[in-house]
Amino acid sequence: MSSLKLTVGIVGLPNVGKSTLFNALLKKQQAYVANFPFATIEPNIGVVPVPDERLDKLAEVTKNEEKMANLPPKVPATVEFVDIAGLIAGASKGEGLGNKFLSHIRETDAICFVLRAFTDPDIIKQGVKDPKSDFEILKIELQLSDEDMVEQHSKKKNADVEQLPLFSKKPFLVVLNVDENELVRSEELETKYSEELGVSREQIIIVSAKTESELSELSEDDQKAYLKELGVEKSGLERLIQKAFATLGLITFLTAGEKEVRAWTIKKGISAQEAAGVIHTDFIKKFIKADVVDFNEFISNGGWKAARELGKVRSEGRDYVVKDGDVVEFRIGN
Repeated sequence: MSSLKLTVGIVGLPNVGKSTLFNALLKKQQAYVANFPFATIEPNIGVVPVPDERLDKLAEVTKNEEKMANLPPKVPATVEFVDIAGLIAGASKGEGLGNKFLSHIRETDAICFVLRAFTDPDIIKQGVKDPKSDFEILKIELQLSDEDMVEQHSKKKNADVEQLPLFSKKPFLVVLNVDENELVRSEELETKYSEELGVSREQIIIVSAKTESELSELSEDDQKAYLKELGVEKSGLERLIQKAFATLGLITFLTAGEKEVRAWTIKKGISAQEAAGVIHTDFIKKFIKADVVDFNEFISNGGWKAARELGKVRSEGRDYVVKDGDVVEFRIGN
């Protein structure tokens, strides 16, 4: 068993900037793969690292504590984005590329609707009206596709509709693709579109796909400088990933040692014993206890050894509820 895989399906009408956004994700993936061996990924799937500055600090502390010549490898949590061809009205009935592509995102954990809110007159607005109308079209297509699936399934013997991977059961996020100069008004726009679309503000992300595309070509330092110039703290992709985690009730705990420093994705509220099973299934049966230290205590005290000596490391049993940012070392029996 490995760290939970979070998958998000990207859905949008044609020419809303969905491909630009997805290609920016793919560039992030390529940069990630260059630093960390990864299996071959299908063209319509992008696996990207979750930005997490805590790993840099963990690596630095571990290098100093273990007197290593180099930093240990950093293994971030990842999000898998699944892209499908632009939907059009009637997709559920086979219009455009139809149901074939909808099936790609049936198995994802969450849906990400991409809506056009930018003004570029050179990009054709075929089938695209305004964010609210477009959102309604997308929701109707997914709903009709669900109804079709339920109908087909109900014809089978002993059909259990509860188990179907229906879109209506999935949590969702809404990305508004805006002009670059609008990014500085992100908070105000999130409130505006939240009210307009009747969606919680926590599910809305303001992004400029064009900006994300440009950012993906830059080094980390240049990205920070560019964002600062735009009056923005975090890239849209970063905020999208963070909101996807929050929407799905996911958190990360951390492990640190010479071999690697790593972020592990788990469901909020799970026990130490279950969290151990995310590292290796055998650990569930062989779990003895978990040594746990708060991330900030781990860093300020310079690693495991000093944190233990100063009594900052707690010994927790199987029922301890793991918190986001816990640095954990599991004690496992034979």
